[in-house]
Order: sequence, then structure tokens, then C-alpha cells
Amino acid sequence: MNDLPYDLVIFDWAGTMVDFGCRAPVAALIAAFAKRGLDLDEPTVRADMGKAKADHVRALLARPEVAAAWTRVQGAASAEGDVASLMADLEPLMRDAAGAASALIPGAAATVAELRAMGIKVASSTGYTREMMGPVLARAAEQGYAPDHLVCANETPAGRPAPLMIYKACADLGVWPLSRVVKVDDSEAGVTEGRNAGCFSVGLAASGNGLGLSLEAFEALGAGEREARLEPVRASLRAAGADLVIDTVAELIPALRASR
Repeated sequence: MNDLPYDLVIFDWAGTMVDFGCRAPVAALIAAFAKRGLDLDEPTVRADMGKAKADHVRALLARPEVAAAWTRVQGAASAEGDVASLMADLEPLMRDAAGAASALIPGAAATVAELRAMGIKVASSTGYTREMMGPVLARAAEQGYAPDHLVCANETPAGRPAPLMIYKACADLGVWPLSRVVKVDDSEAGVTEGRNAGCFSVGLAASGNGLGLSLEAFEALGAGEREARLEPVRASLRAAGADLVIDTVAELIPALRASR
């Protein structure tokens, strides 16, 4: 029996359902830019996480410090052709990194099973391309998670924070109104996407991009340090428009019940 006022939950992937800490895209982007002679750090790469990867690359190239370094190393300002070239390098890097980091976040499979037992549909969306998602989908299915629907980057006219990926999932699955949809994401762009679509938007603070720690590193934190590091992440997700902020997907259903 469905005791929640929702018919569909749309989950992000890295940092939400797999890849605790959203580590794979960071490593792949750093490696792609390193091939061009640029040494990017994690905070720089994480700043635009959640966007379609081509848009993420464009955002990185537009950052003043990256633009200056690119011009210095490459001898000219970046152009759209450089985005295409970086994406060509990024595709295999992302496939390898994402495939290796596809362990489900604790509680993810159980949450999906409970939603389905309630008759709630489960969809997913990602800033990864369909090619990048190949190994992730296979490994997630082996662990018991296969969503009813997937929308990948570049399969809608615009990516996050535009709401079009959510609209596509709802149209394909026949779900409306949008007020009966929950979007779950660890990135500010994904949270804002949910709000832009008119969904109930849930942000994840512990497992995702904002904190950026592996599960092992997160669990090694003392309680006081953990809370101190989580609070600014929670605040950032609320500022992006989250209706609800929790630590991981394992808390989703009890938190949705408590928020009614």
C-alpha cells in the first residue's frame, strides 16, 4: 500500500545510488584535463557537478583560472572544438572510472524495493552519456538495482538545472502532475532541476559531491567532525532549493513519511 503522496521517484546516479562521494567523475575529469597539461584540483572540478558532462567541461573552461591556464599551456583560448576533443578523451575515462565505482550506496537497493512494493515507479537521470553509463547499469543490475527508466545527458535539449530530463521521464512513464514526483540528487544542479520541474526535491548531503568522501573516509570521521563537515553541505543543498535534506538514500522513505 502506498502511504505517500507520490507516484514516481527519480534518482540521480553517482553520489546518490552508486559511487559514495561521487569520486568517479572527479577522477575522470582531472585525468582528461591533465592530458592537456592542466592540473585541476577537486574543488574546481566539483563546482559544476551534476551538469551534463559536456556542459561541465564548458563550465570548467569558462572558469577564469582554468581559462588562463588553458591559454598559457595551449597557446590560445579554448573553443568549442576543444570541448569535443576533451569529451572524446573523457568518454573512455568515465566508462572505466564509473564502472569501477559502481557499488550501490548502502540502503539503495532496499529503498527501491520498498518503493516498488508500494506501487511507486522508479526512474533515474544522469549527467553521464549513455555510453558512460554502460558499465554502471550492468553492475547496478547485478546488485539488485535496475530502474524503470533512464535519461542520460544529451537526450534532452538541455541538461540540469533545466527540468527537461524530469519531464521526459514523466512523459515516458505517464506520470503527472509533477507534484506527485520526487527528485533525489546529491548536487545543487540536480536539486534545482527538481524544483524547476515542480517536484518535491530531496538533497543528499553525506554520500555525494558536496562532501566528496568515500564511504570508508566518511565512516572514519568522528561524530563531531562529521556534523561540522555536513552542515555547510546541507545548507548549500537547501539554498539550491531542496525541500528536504537527508544524509543518504537509505533515509529517504522514513524522511518522506515524516515530511507529509
